[in-house]
Amino acid sequence: MKKVVFASLLVVGSLMADGSFLGGKKDVAPVTDDFYIKECASCHFAYQPGLLPSKSWKKVMENLNDHFGTDASLEPEDKKKILKYLVDNSAEKFTNYKRSKKINDSIPAVETPVAITKTGYFIKEHKGIKPKLIEQKDVKSLANCMACHTKADKGSYSEREINIPNYGKWEDD
Repeated sequence: MKKVVFASLLVVGSLMADGSFLGGKKDVAPVTDDFYIKECASCHFAYQPGLLPSKSWKKVMENLNDHFGTDASLEPEDKKKILKYLVDNSAEKFTNYKRSKKINDSIPAVETPVAITKTGYFIKEHKGIKPKLIEQKDVKSLANCMACHTKADKGSYSEREINIPNYGKWEDD
């Protein structure tokens, strides 16, 4: 009995208020740059830099005149400022966050995905989702994180927080 209580205290004691568990943090670091939010989140979800490695962010920022079918061109100074934030906070720099590490580890050295949805980790995590749940008008695409991940804006992508519009809480079938 004493061993069970002691083991339980060790596990509870290793879970920290900031989401740390046994020295690592859950999910990805939240977005903290107001300029990035102002410029990028005015058109789409403010994706956390920890969702892609720096090589990917560099490639994304190189082609803003055709940013997923939209012209998102920026003034050179603004582009430089945003790129610095993305690179300084990219997946390989925040491997103490569980999902950033898994995302970074899922990308072969010879690949440079420009979409989070093209990373091995993302594909593995979303492979069992029925197309009808994604294609519905309230979701539209897997790039619409906030449609289902209720705390994605805080950097949390826990399965317990998934609520698919017109379907409900996520449950593995």
